[in-house]
Amino acid sequence: MIKLTEITRTAEEMAKEHREVSVSEFFERNRHLLGYDNPTKALATVVKELVDNSLDACESARILPRIWVEVKQNTADKFNVMTKDNGPGIIDKQIPFTMGKLLYGSKFFKLAQSRGQQGIGASGAVLYAQLTTGKPTTVISSTGNGKTSYYELMIDVKKNEPQILNHKLIEDGKEWHGLKVEMEIEGRFIENKQSVVEYVKQIAIANPYAEITFEGPNGKIEFPRGASVLPPMPKEIKPHPHGIELGILRRMLESTNSRTVLSFMTNDFSRVGRNSGEEICKLAGIDPNISPKRLTVEDSDKLFKAMHKVQLMRPPTDCLSPLGEDLLLKGLQKEIKAEFFAAVTRPPSVYRGNPFTIECGIAYGGELPQDQNGDLLRFANRVPLLYQAGDCAITKSVTATDWKRYGLQQSGKALPTGPVVVMVHMASVWVPFVSESKQAVASYPDIIKEIKLGLQEVGRKLQYHISGKRKAEMQKKRREIFERYIPEVAGALGKLTDTKPEPILIKLQDMIKKKGMKEIEGNEEKT
Repeated sequence: MIKLTEITRTAEEMAKEHREVSVSEFFERNRHLLGYDNPTKALATVVKELVDNSLDACESARILPRIWVEVKQNTADKFNVMTKDNGPGIIDKQIPFTMGKLLYGSKFFKLAQSRGQQGIGASGAVLYAQLTTGKPTTVISSTGNGKTSYYELMIDVKKNEPQILNHKLIEDGKEWHGLKVEMEIEGRFIENKQSVVEYVKQIAIANPYAEITFEGPNGKIEFPRGASVLPPMPKEIKPHPHGIELGILRRMLESTNSRTVLSFMTNDFSRVGRNSGEEICKLAGIDPNISPKRLTVEDSDKLFKAMHKVQLMRPPTDCLSPLGEDLLLKGLQKEIKAEFFAAVTRPPSVYRGNPFTIECGIAYGGELPQDQNGDLLRFANRVPLLYQAGDCAITKSVTATDWKRYGLQQSGKALPTGPVVVMVHMASVWVPFVSESKQAVASYPDIIKEIKLGLQEVGRKLQYHISGKRKAEMQKKRREIFERYIPEVAGALGKLTDTKPEPILIKLQDMIKKKGMKEIEGNEEKT
């Protein structure tokens, strides 16, 4: 029989082992959550995070991006990765925190479309570099003020704080602006559909206004700019009452500067006016003029339920920045050698109070492979999704679409077969990824519905092209048959009219060239 004193003593000993774990230490042990679960994917993830940062910075400063990416192989499994851009740069004192502290950034708090959302990307790459090679990351930046910041840094994982090994602020008088990041990592370079090269190609498709130079172990590849216009800047919006959870509402009530519940509703949320605010308070049985901080737990619960019952306008959509059909087409035409292209941007929709827009594009024919499954390009906020395709709402929507009705071959619920590339882009203030590695979109019914509608629109455009192409081929065959028998027809007509066949032959040939098969068919019908 176990004595009570033994149980108490054991619990006390166990309590001494408890300690707080920093977010850096957590991801150091769980790097697979950030996309570093194998060497090939790790190399692509590092390049992805650094390039995404460069594109975000350039777009925020309204600068047409110019990005250099360099991947050099040092040993069998060690690579030097360098990215450089022409963006606005980072001010000197901000560099250590931006690059050397996880969950540090400005995007997490804003409801506006952006590539980064968690403040983990670049600092996660720094963490992976020091974890696999033990070497610091070099960061060089200038904001165009004639000064250049130079840092060599790592991350103190116990404290989740930057560890500065070397720092220089050089007043060289050079008025350049941009950011250069260089690190050595463990990786594997393979050119396939989930490689670094494929990522850079897809980023060039989804960002046709960017000029990118990639230099890897197998040589240099240039991705020229296909457009000189940036998408519009998304605007930050306030949360929508239908898109928040109860816990978030309670935290907002505690931290608000509004003096009354009514002003809290109208000031801290989007699409809530005075009338709708009063209706919510009335439905919840709460005095609209009392202080939000005086609400009890029961009051906040009633308010939360009332907010979801009252009909409100959808949240504003100027927080989104879709590519638009023109840029979608330019991106596809720039990098894919096909004969037909089509694109569509769906009207904005909402899931759980969060606005989003689905864009679909398709490329067909040309130099695309004929006898294999087509390619699917998945994007979220202009970022390629190379992995976890089977878990993604985009893949499920594409494979569930009946492509046979649009003129393509399809075996069961799979990608269409033939010379086709399907592209789907989701633009949202908050993309519901299935994991921290941000490689697959969660399967919300509203999202899947919008993707299917977009695919059906581009599918119909493709159907018109394929049916027109088949009709043209049939007309060509009929024309060839007609041309084959022209000499005999000319000879027969010559005998009937007692004239030489040569002038008749010339006239028949001239009729084919000038009038085309439509008029020939019409004449045949009249005859």
